[in-house]
Amino acid sequence: MNTPTRKEHRNPTKTGADRAGGSKAAGPKDAESVVRAELRPGQSIELLKALHILTRDGRMNQDSRRKLKQVDHLVQFIEKQIAELTPHAGELTLADHGAGKSYLGFILYDLCLKDAGSGRVFGIETRAELVERSRALADQLGFARMDFLAISAADSAHDAALPERIDVVTALHACDTATDDAIAFGLAKQAQAMVLVPCCQAELAAGLRQNKALQLSRTPLAELWRHPLHTREMGSQLTNVLRCLYLESQGYSVTVTELVGWEHSLKNELIIARWTGQKKRSAAERLKALLAEFGLQGLLPLRYRRLAEAAPGAKDGALAADEPK
Repeated sequence: MNTPTRKEHRNPTKTGADRAGGSKAAGPKDAESVVRAELRPGQSIELLKALHILTRDGRMNQDSRRKLKQVDHLVQFIEKQIAELTPHAGELTLADHGAGKSYLGFILYDLCLKDAGSGRVFGIETRAELVERSRALADQLGFARMDFLAISAADSAHDAALPERIDVVTALHACDTATDDAIAFGLAKQAQAMVLVPCCQAELAAGLRQNKALQLSRTPLAELWRHPLHTREMGSQLTNVLRCLYLESQGYSVTVTELVGWEHSLKNELIIARWTGQKKRSAAERLKALLAEFGLQGLLPLRYRRLAEAAPGAKDGALAADEPK
């Protein structure tokens, strides 16, 4: 009995391009089908083109695929928070800090609010040209419940264009202290949830270099920031630890996780804070102890104002008059 050769097993009708996995460029319809398979049902192709996540002919490259993956993962975390809360005023309000080109705000609106008939997104960004571009795009797409403000995160808490209370605060890669300003905004606006992806934490690292953490300078722990690169990384880690403690001290439960795999972004730490009303005195005490240990007490009135102003003897779980109940 003759054994068929490897060649005889091949499909005679299969072309070289077929065997190579379809090396020929896909046609427009095929390309659109490939892209739609990677998107959420009903997601706007026109929006993604306008945001340059898709090319003009509706294709997706590796860079845009990575960008979309990051934003989509963050949207999934935010969707969960939205589903579990009851809006303050009957209509969900969300403020996106350090909005930039408003990738996150637009995609959130498209996927979560557009068809709901209610809910409003506020994009907060200092660069006026990006704000104007976002306003024009919202008009073009008919996203009527999106507002964009050319204002800093630090000033936004007192801006009359924003409602007294905001349900959800987001900040995707808001640089350096802009994340702290977003947290202060969330506290002032009595946010029910905050979803933060910090970026470029430089302030605390500068303090470490300047003050040299005198109490630790003669211990082996000083090696953690002897080299400039380690100082920067140590400062970034400590900054986010202090942020989490501050949120816990102000009545929020905090979860820290990865946004996406490290192969997609090094700025990958995701902080999710949800209002519970249980203020942790132990978190406040540990925050102050860390500041003292590293010689950073000057940051207390600057970044953790509510702790600096707190009346002595306040109890865990006590609610201030201006906080959500």
